[in-house]
Amino acid sequence: MKNAHLFARNSRADYPVAVAGDGGFLSDDTGKRYLDASGGAAVSCLGHSDAAVRAAIANQAQDLAYAHTAFFTSEAAQALSSKLANLAPAGINRVYLVSSGSEAMEAAIKLARQYFVEIGQPSRHRIIARRQSYHGNTLGALAAGGNQWRRRQFEPLLVETSLIAPCYAYRDQQQGESAEAYGRRVADELETEILRIGAENVMAFLAEPVVGATAGAVTAVPGYFARIREICDRYGVLVILDEVMCGMGRTGTLFASEAENIIPDIVAIAKGLGAGYQPIGAMLCQDFIHDAIEQGTGFFQHGHTYLGHPTACAAACATIDYMVEHDLSKRAENLGAEFSQQFPLDQLPSVRELRQIGLMIGIELKSKATPVLHALLDEGVIALPAGPTVVRLLPPLTIEEADLVRVIDALKKVL
Repeated sequence: MKNAHLFARNSRADYPVAVAGDGGFLSDDTGKRYLDASGGAAVSCLGHSDAAVRAAIANQAQDLAYAHTAFFTSEAAQALSSKLANLAPAGINRVYLVSSGSEAMEAAIKLARQYFVEIGQPSRHRIIARRQSYHGNTLGALAAGGNQWRRRQFEPLLVETSLIAPCYAYRDQQQGESAEAYGRRVADELETEILRIGAENVMAFLAEPVVGATAGAVTAVPGYFARIREICDRYGVLVILDEVMCGMGRTGTLFASEAENIIPDIVAIAKGLGAGYQPIGAMLCQDFIHDAIEQGTGFFQHGHTYLGHPTACAAACATIDYMVEHDLSKRAENLGAEFSQQFPLDQLPSVRELRQIGLMIGIELKSKATPVLHALLDEGVIALPAGPTVVRLLPPLTIEEADLVRVIDALKKVL
């Protein structure tokens, strides 16, 4: 139902009003139930009614809802930072707590810039990213992405970013080209671009380990990220990984980079970090980057009002505890494999390719995805697009097997 005052995402849409959540389901004010196979775009990893997270929020709010980080830290922020550092890739020991994925990416970009200023290399300011990528809606994050539909009207406001080819074998691997040769060819575009603009001007390469919003569960071919790391190390370029969507157990490991054999210098997470119960994200970095700030000006020239929000941090702590205790990364791996086994790809001529890593799933169609998404919604299943021809599924990591079968049955019906 339209509200006369709410500025909605789509001003022409008449959205149903969500009034309740229960496990993997949402209910609207008419009583209709929806199976949330989108997980709120990889947010609701624990479903919509986790009692432990709700209790953690209530308890924290009872003791301390908020304290400004210009004056205080909090027990919840310290606990969350330690949990993340202990679980993060090697050397990632510093955690900067924000409120969203876009904020985490913005912080990552600004930290990369300040790092080079601090160590006496102020000419390094350029970012190299990949075509058709998306890294957030704030101006810095938007400028670092290559999604033209999102960028176009804001181009005059965006700093220049170099864009190289993504690693998207389904679309770009040439006939007769091995996966190894293809991965090296597209990775070597990074070195070509570094040399073109001058290594002394490049501060970072930025990518998602598994591409989400713009392509739908696209993984790199083996060896691609190892080659990227090698090139960046050769020219002193930082590696920033965007795990806002693919991180937090979604792909079968807590950090998606674990499966790609690459350790980032900076990594951004959000979405599943707070499971939707509170808005929270984090930017994590290697010790040497933090040390450059600490031994230089001592002050990261960045910040938001709700940094390290105690209530949000308490929710994230409870979320991580549940993930680890119930090994949700492994559960995502197993359920995702089960989905792939049961999905009748050979019986659906409208489908070009099924991509699946953990519970991050992309179904590439031969036609537009929008009619399929509408038909799924009529069946009570929520899914998302990823570009014009991909249906994207990001269900809760706690989804019941029977509900996963229900998603497959709905797909068979509408495809």
